[in-house]
Formats: sequence, structure tokens, C-alpha cells
Amino acid sequence: MPLLVLFNKPYDVLSQFTDNSVPPRTTLAEFISLPGVYPAGRLDRDSEGLLLLTNCGDTQHRLSDPKHKAAKTYWVQLEGEISDDAIAQLEQGVSLKDGPCLPAVVQRIAPPTLWPRQPPVRYRAAIPTSWISLSITEGRNRQVRRMTAAVGYPTLRLVRWQIADWSLDELAPGEFKVIYL
Repeated sequence: MPLLVLFNKPYDVLSQFTDNSVPPRTTLAEFISLPGVYPAGRLDRDSEGLLLLTNCGDTQHRLSDPKHKAAKTYWVQLEGEISDDAIAQLEQGVSLKDGPCLPAVVQRIAPPTLWPRQPPVRYRAAIPTSWISLSITEGRNRQVRRMTAAVGYPTLRLVRWQIADWSLDELAPGEFKVIYL
């Protein structure tokens, strides 16, 4: 039976089940023991939040292939108070070294109530931070981090909150929920 696993990937966890590094890094295998599931997309080691896994190739393809344009929403903590101009640039689509990005849906948000991150996000008393919600349909390597840096606001914390119709809701870091399709 096809299934979808919604997993809240903690910071510093690889989006794969094995790692050949010495010493080995933390992988999905330390949290998910369901046989036959694999990630539908990826989430960088230094990012947190929703990672979908499935045992169905068609589902994996629909979720991870850019042609299907599954929207991914991130909550992003930025260094500095983001300007209206920077938001407008993100909404128009910024240019990166590997080409232009599609327009993003961006809005300022209040600091969300999230779990503490280990290690904590660096804190500088003289430099404020701000939060945005940013939704994209692409999925390039480190795209959100590169987009915010391109408009002058480095990403301090990146939490993927939603993919298509699925969101983290009440899942704590390291927890998962199974949905039968």
C-alpha cells in the first residue's frame, strides 16, 4: 500500500539513510525504521523541518520533480531587518550564479514558536534578526539561503514548514507521521 511519511528532520541530520563518512554523521536511519521508504526530495543538513518520504515511485516523482511545481514553504530567520525592497526582489525572482529564480511568495512573519535548535542560532546584540515565510516551487541546491544572501540578508535558520498540502503541524524534531495514500 502506498504511503507517505511526514518527518520533522532535525538540524544536523542528513536526508539519507546511510553515510560513509568517518566518523559517520546522523542519518534518517536513526529516526525512521520503516522498510522500503525513501526521501521525496532533500533538505540540507543545516536545515530543519518537513521532509517527505514514500514507498511509491510515482508519489516520489510527483513531489520532487520541478515540472509538478509542488510549493515548498520555509520559515526563514534572517540576519537584519529585511527591507521592503529585498522582499520585492525575492517576489520578482532573483538571479543566482546558476540562473534566475522563479518569483517567490514572501511575507514578513512574527518570530514563530519553534523548538530550540541545537546548536543555537548565533546571537549578536547589535544585529537584529527578522523572519519571513518564503514559498518556492523550485528546489535548487541551497536555493533559499542563496536567494536571501543575494538580496543582502543571510539566512540564520531555515525551517521547511510545508510541502504542497502537508505541513509539520505538531510534529516535534525527530518525529514522523505515516499517511496511507
